[in-house]
Amino acid sequence: MSMDQIFPTPIESLTDEQILSVYSPGSGHDGAWLRMNFVASLDGAVAVNGVSGSLGGPGDSRVFDLLRYLADVVLVGAGTVRTEGYGAMVLPEKAAAWRKAHGLSAQPVFALVSGSAALSPDSGVFTEAPVRPIVYVSAQADAAHRDALADVADVVISSADGGFSVDPNAVRADLVARGLHRIHSEGGPELFGSFLQAGAVDELCLTIAPKLLAGTARRIAASAEFAPTHLSLASILRSGDELLLRYIRN
Repeated sequence: MSMDQIFPTPIESLTDEQILSVYSPGSGHDGAWLRMNFVASLDGAVAVNGVSGSLGGPGDSRVFDLLRYLADVVLVGAGTVRTEGYGAMVLPEKAAAWRKAHGLSAQPVFALVSGSAALSPDSGVFTEAPVRPIVYVSAQADAAHRDALADVADVVISSADGGFSVDPNAVRADLVARGLHRIHSEGGPELFGSFLQAGAVDELCLTIAPKLLAGTARRIAASAEFAPTHLSLASILRSGDELLLRYIRN
């Protein structure tokens, strides 16, 4: 299905290269750029039966894949990794070739946030990873879990408040220190909420799926407190009845 740009300049039938140009990352105050990517229904639901993958159509899938082309690191909460059935972060050969031609590593780093370190080191996320993943955990995480993960990933203790929370700004700073400036996050809602509260989000890419779901599904961001954050509209793409919005933080 073709994809058109509606705003800021109408362009019909965008190529992949044009879409990549639309989503070219900016540069934040620390040289990093942290992008969040979500899909939601017209009534704000973030998932169908707990899974977001079935919400998006062909346009969302196309942009989802292309956004990974641009990333130094893909950052995901452990709950989303389990719920959505993530495997190792391995981009196809076409993507790897594009990345190398544009001065990036063939594959992005996969970074996971798990306050409790409750991840299996035997998972394909680690055993099949082309690049050693990073796992951000809290100081309260079980030491045995941390040690087991350290065999297959770089484990970084990054506590926010002495509990199982992970400090978003510390995560961002650690990624910057590793030279991973293009930070692309695929959720989930708790991760997004915590990063919003910390003021660590630069951009939101949001696909509006042409569906009404009702039910009890959550919103794209969840946190204990409100985190008002003003964003400016950067672009609107259309694929069939899907709208793909890009907002940048002021």
